Amino acid sequence: MSDRARGFPAFPPSRGRARRGQSWWARAWVSAMEESALDPEPLRKGRAYARTGLVGTITVSPGRIAASVQDADDASYHTVVAVEQLTDADWERFLDEVAAKAGHIAALLDKDMPHDLVEAASYTGLRLLPGLGDLDPTCDCSEWEHPCKHAAALCYQASWLLDRDPFVLLLMRGRGERELLDDLQARNAQLGERTWRGRPELADQASSAGTPAVEAYAQGVRALPDMPPVSAVLNEPAFELAGVAPAAGVDPEALKRLAADAAARALELLTAGPSEVVADLDVWQDSVRIAATFPDERLVARLAQESGQPARFARAVQAWTYGGRVGLDVLESAWTPPKADLARARAALVAGWDGDELPELVEWRNRWTSTSRGVQLRYGRDGRWYPFREESGEWWPAGLPDADPAAAIAELLGA
Repeated sequence: MSDRARGFPAFPPSRGRARRGQSWWARAWVSAMEESALDPEPLRKGRAYARTGLVGTITVSPGRIAASVQDADDASYHTVVAVEQLTDADWERFLDEVAAKAGHIAALLDKDMPHDLVEAASYTGLRLLPGLGDLDPTCDCSEWEHPCKHAAALCYQASWLLDRDPFVLLLMRGRGERELLDDLQARNAQLGERTWRGRPELADQASSAGTPAVEAYAQGVRALPDMPPVSAVLNEPAFELAGVAPAAGVDPEALKRLAADAAARALELLTAGPSEVVADLDVWQDSVRIAATFPDERLVARLAQESGQPARFARAVQAWTYGGRVGLDVLESAWTPPKADLARARAALVAGWDGDELPELVEWRNRWTSTSRGVQLRYGRDGRWYPFREESGEWWPAGLPDADPAAAIAELLGA
């Protein structure tokens, strides 16, 4: 069964919708388009067209994505963005990487594109995500820009589709979801046959009494099974502590939460890369982390009371919820970023702004503030801009961070 063509209904107009995709793979798609543009103006208009619903039904098929895009004067243009398809040899290498780790299949089915899958594929010479010059937009309008505003609008809406389903990218590269899953299933079945080919008695032993030690050693070292996702540890309803009953000074529910948290952190340490390991936290930071991880009203209230600073604690929990350890650091401390970072951010803000007039922003260290609008951006040490909104004289975290300051301020202002 092949599913090599998919149609997606037009997105309705939405002022509040993010102009670019939010997932890292959708951002890579947008970057491939934006970095090849010679003029930022068609990009600005394309974002406006995408947001105001001027893109019609989107059709995705191997090597292309197409839609009719309306102009401001109601003229309609046929727009296509071509993407190079992977060869059969490329797909074999990609399927090898997916099949090598069961977690890759589970992640794709959960509509996630794992970083390590893309990196592993790149080591074999396979570039899954498009880069500079990989997207080839065409449109029957008379504009000379590359891309024109119609093609840019289609690319921005395509990033929204990629947010929902990374299989859209794989379809553009040449294979549909059903076809890929069937290929992986057949590949796993063949692997099982090769393991026991010519030795049916070993298969019988493996299914009943296990594998003899000599045969097991002969098979070589095999990869360990994938760790369960952190969410399974945190949200498993059957997670219980055996033998724990209510007693003086003992809260079984609190112990259950602590045990689940310890298991989740241990799992993160096992699965995280060296750069992802969270350093030791002090009591304040760990209390904030626990409150953000387990938003239980009674637990949060108790931690806030024990902190002695309930108002500060509430803002800290909100900061951790949006941005983790970096989000908390951005809330509680200021720092001076490199001048080159701030210069690039100013240029990106001007080039990416879609509104009528850019609000005046007062700069101080890593903070850009519009006092007249009651909003603020704070630059984090992770290279992202964290939105804040003034409430009762205090700055409160107001949303997820964004690498693009124009997108971050537009979300704050609803532009």
